[in-house]
Formats: sequence, C-alpha cells, structure tokens
Amino acid sequence: MDITEFYETFFEEAEELLGDMERHLLELDVDDPDSEQLNAIFRAAHSIKGGAGTFGFLVLQETTHILENLLDHTRRGELTLRRDIVDTFLEAKDMLHDQLNAYRNSAEPDPEAFERICKTLKQLALDELGKSMGDVASGASASAQPAPPQPEPEPEPVAEASVGAGDEGNALCVALLGVDDKDRELLVEELGQLGEIREQRGDAKRYEVILSTGVSTDDIEAVMCFIVEPEQVQISSVSGGAASAVPDISAKKDEAPAVEDKPAPKAQAPDEPAKPAAEKAAKPPAKVQGGKNKAGGESSLRVPVDKVDQIINLVGELIITQSMLDQTASEFDGVTHSALHNGLNLLQRNARDLQEAVMSIRMMPMDYVFSRFPRLVRDLAAKLDKDIELVTEGKSTELDKSLIERIIDPLTHLVRNSLDHGIESPDKREAAGKPRTGKLTLSAQHQGGNILIEVIDDGAGLSRKKILAKAEANGLAVSDSMSDDEVWQLIFAPGFSTADKVSDVSGRGVGMDVVKRNIQSMGGHVEIVSREGQGTTTRIVLPLTLAILDGMSIKVGEEVFILPLGAVLESLQPNEDDLYSMAGNDLLLKVRDEYLPVIALHQVLDVQQARTKLTECIVVIVQGEGRRYALVVDDLVGQQQVVVKNLETNYRKVPGISAATILGDGSVALILDIADLHRLSRRKAPRRSNDQQHQLVQEVLPS
Repeated sequence: MDITEFYETFFEEAEELLGDMERHLLELDVDDPDSEQLNAIFRAAHSIKGGAGTFGFLVLQETTHILENLLDHTRRGELTLRRDIVDTFLEAKDMLHDQLNAYRNSAEPDPEAFERICKTLKQLALDELGKSMGDVASGASASAQPAPPQPEPEPEPVAEASVGAGDEGNALCVALLGVDDKDRELLVEELGQLGEIREQRGDAKRYEVILSTGVSTDDIEAVMCFIVEPEQVQISSVSGGAASAVPDISAKKDEAPAVEDKPAPKAQAPDEPAKPAAEKAAKPPAKVQGGKNKAGGESSLRVPVDKVDQIINLVGELIITQSMLDQTASEFDGVTHSALHNGLNLLQRNARDLQEAVMSIRMMPMDYVFSRFPRLVRDLAAKLDKDIELVTEGKSTELDKSLIERIIDPLTHLVRNSLDHGIESPDKREAAGKPRTGKLTLSAQHQGGNILIEVIDDGAGLSRKKILAKAEANGLAVSDSMSDDEVWQLIFAPGFSTADKVSDVSGRGVGMDVVKRNIQSMGGHVEIVSREGQGTTTRIVLPLTLAILDGMSIKVGEEVFILPLGAVLESLQPNEDDLYSMAGNDLLLKVRDEYLPVIALHQVLDVQQARTKLTECIVVIVQGEGRRYALVVDDLVGQQQVVVKNLETNYRKVPGISAATILGDGSVALILDIADLHRLSRRKAPRRSNDQQHQLVQEVLPS
C-alpha cells in the first residue's frame, strides 16, 4: 500500500489539530486550567505524533513527542502552568507548523530550529519537573503496575524518551471490532511491522491479534486509528505474555480484560469524551455508506477545490442553457405548449436548487478567519503593553472559500491598526474614565446577498483635526466643510499615516490603501464610523460569492448591462427642477434633500443610439464605496441571476466593468462596477466653465 496518497489528508488534519491546540492554549486560565482543554491539547499533540510516525516524518514526530510528554505531565497536575510556559507551548506549536510545511513541500525541516525547540522543551522539563520526573520513571520501571505514558529514564527525562520505548517481550492483545476483511488484513500487516504476531483468532465482529512487542500501547493505537475509528480498537495486556491467556472472544464487553499498557486517553475511557473526527490525524477519508461511516456516525469527504470549481462552472453553464431554453420557449404559445412550459418551470426550480446546493459546498464559516486573531491580539497586546479583550461574534456566518482566504490580510491590518492606533494604553484609558482593558470586537453577519464584517474598538477614535492636517500636509485636497465620512476616507490614501513614530507595528503609511483596493477587488466596499474618544467601527461589505450574482438588467441604446442587485437602491424618472449644475463638470440630482452625482452611462461607455434627454431616461440610484450615485439608463429590463465570468482572464481589464455574463439569447452582457464608473466619468469629462456647464444641462434637458 502506498501511503503517500494520504499525505495531503494528514497535512490538512494536522493543520486543524494545530489550530485547535493554539485555540485551547490561548483560552487556558493558567491559574485554574480546565481539564478538558488540557486533555484536548494533549490529544492534538498525540494524534499529530502518531500520524507523523506512520509517515516517517521523524523530526515532526520527535518534536511532538517531547511536547506531548510535557502536556501529559501538565494535565496530570505534575507541571504547574504559568504564562511563560504557555508561551513556550505556543512557540512549539509554531515550530510544528513550520515542520509540517517543510514536509508538505517535500523538504526536511530546519535542523537548527529543531534542535533549538527540543532544547527549550527539555530545559523546561528539567527546570519545572526536576527529580520528581526521574522518580516517576524509575518507580514505573520497577513496578508491575502500568507505567505512565512514555516513561522517561534519568538523567534527562524528556530527552531520552522515544517511540518504541517499552518492555521487550511485552504481550498485547489487539482486538479489532467490526473491521472489514480488507482493512483487517492491512492492520494485521501493520501490526507485524511493530512486533511479532504470536496468534490470530476471531471473526468479523471481533478479531484478536496476540502481539509480542516493545512498542507502547499509545503508539500502536495511533497507527490503528489512522485506518479505523478509535472505538474499533481495544488493546489490553496478556497476562504473563502467554498466548493461552487470550480472553475468550465470546466474553461480554464489560467482562473483557481492562488492564491497559498506559492510561492514555482512549475513546472508551470513562473520564474523557470520544475524540472528534477533526482530531484524528492522518486518517484517510471515511468510506461513505448511505451517508454514514463504518462506525455509524456522520461521515465527511475531502474533495480538492478544483473539482468543486469544475462542478460550479458546469452548474453555471446549466443555468445559462436553462435561460436560453426559457428565451426560446417564450416565443411559443403557453396554452398549446403548456407541457413544455411546465417542464421548463420544473427545470428552472431544479437548476436553482442544484445551484444553491453546489454553492454551499464552497461556503466556509468565518471562524476559519476569526480563529487566527486570538494569538495575534495576545502577542501584539503584550508587545504594545496594552490589555485587550477580544470578542468574536457570528463565527458560524458563511462566506465563499475564495473570498474567505482573501479577506484574512485586510482584516489583519485593520486589527493591528485598532490595537496600535485605536485602543489606548491602560493608564490613558483609566485617566479618561474607561476600563483599563480595551475591547476589540470582530463580527460577521449576513445582510441580504452580502456579508457584513466589522472591526470594532472602544479606543480613542479618529481625530478629524489630525487627519485633515496630515492630509493637507500630504498635498491632498481638503476643506473644513467635508463630511466626517469623507474625512475618514482620507486614511485610505496611499502613504497616509497619522502615527507619531514608525514602529514594527505600523506608521509607515502603507496598508490601508491596499486594504481598500483588495476589498474592492472582491466586489466589496469599506466604510468607517468613528466618534472621537469612544471608538471606531470599520465595516466591510462583501458579496457572499463571486460565482453567482443577483443582478438587474438595464438597457442603454441597444446594449444590455447588469447592475449588481446589492448596489441598487431605487429607480425614478428625474424632473427638471431636481437637476443642478455645479462648477466644473458635475451635474447633481436632488433626491429627498440629498444631492447625488449624475453618471450618464451612454457618455461614460460611449454607447450609440441611446437617449440623451435626462427627463426621458430612467435614473437608478446605486451605491458604491459608501457613496450614492444617480446612474442614467434607457430602460429597466428586469431582475435575474447571472453566472459571473472573469473578464480579465478571458480578455483584459475594462474600466467601469467588473465582469461579464452570458444571457439567455447567447449574447454577452457586461457587469458594471459602480465606483469605477464614477471615476471614469470624471476622467472622461473635460473641465467646463459655468456657461459651458449650463449649455450642457440645456442639451440633456427637454426644450
């Protein structure tokens, strides 16, 4: 059997286990640690070690083994936790992550880093456990009772521990419960590599192997649980090492020998819960049988992302084909061809259900993103000498995988900004009448067809005066009459920073412009709400997915365009009295006491045969980058769901256009980028005098 085919499964599940380990370490109360969290941290290390040993990743195995020993002593109360000890465990976790990445890239981990972390962990063991660990190891060797997990010989308790440490000639009974023939043969073959098989007996319900081995029970279990569930393996000592001592396989479960080689946490142990599926490292995907795995629990299947993308593309083509059929069928009489119309209606419903089901496969919870920040906040708060409480809300809110991976970097920068610039030092907070501990909140929620992500801090807020002064010094056009929203948007200008000094955290004037650009590239926008002295809220609005779009079809001349429905607020027919000419090239439309810039789509995109009189056109009020615009079009065609096709991949970047789609008649329609359309209209329109502007208004208004 070529186990290299399971490498990627191990790498992915080991990543999950390392994430769980970090999360539990960050949540630990060092003064009163929760035993369940300590057990979970230990199990994560134990599972990674077992998988690493199976694949021959020796450096990863040895590092995890040393860490596992320390964690075991911690959960037994033999090592008292402190913050610096937790920091060391987190450092070891980071090193395991680096080693995992090295193996993933078919390289050997850094030997110097490996030696350094091992030395650190061994020194921690010597300093904290001292002679008592040696006493435990010595006592275990002389005792007939089961030894503690991985007994370490003196004088270096942790350094000398290694996989395979056990008594030679130790006879074990390995019972396989409900394992099919194929997996049983594989397991027996694997057991043969771990020691000498002295006897085999049993049936499909319970098959027992008597094994003479020097390998610990814990390591045998790790190897077995890579192939089957933990509850399908029972390991017990054989009295005197004699084969005749094998328990009767017909004995009841509660009468089976319970003497264990080591009291490590097992799925059947009464004092610990069963291991969740995410904590079984290096285990290949379960065989799905009617939606259940062999143990009768819910099963899951890992599928490469490119396969999911291929299915989504095919579903998109199906939706396009269905739209074409609808277009053709609309020309047939509904009474004469009622069966055809009924069938197409059923096809439309099924296609929509299929599309939603397939799209849900790509959706991931925001916890995937939020789980990265407790460590960042903890480390950065310590560096800045600040007390920070991190609160996360809406972790189960789902977002498309392609977006959830791209949002991590912008969020990281916003969090760092809040910690550095936003939240004050404990002394300043106390002087301002605030709690010494600052609060940072990350939240996510669905908002129509979008997701709203917020970074909220209760810090000092933005200083309008300071931002305007810095913007003016940078040569930006500013005025005291600017609204707060316009002032806050200035911090997204390239090179803008209000930091008093440059540090390794911030102050170099790079980042916020990149944040805004990256969010816009995902079809979203970013807004800021701030009150000086009370805090700042940064809001990111993103579409749930970039593959499917709910849009509104509009017509300009003979061309059909698509507006993202999430950007459309309302539509109206303008009156002459509501249009105002401004100095320069601005034409404004008054809508309920709000003056909106007018964007004539036929002028911006050079569309021929379009209506030019504004009062004969339709104005669609749209929103982009936190601002509202009045978009002038000829007609509204209707609302429809479209499949988004990347224009840059298939052609090139087109100003004012974000993507394209295929309509039911087979023609291509361009999807509009609202904010970019406004920028394009300002670039294309020449600066005009007041007289020229007045003349322009007269041209677009009826005589």
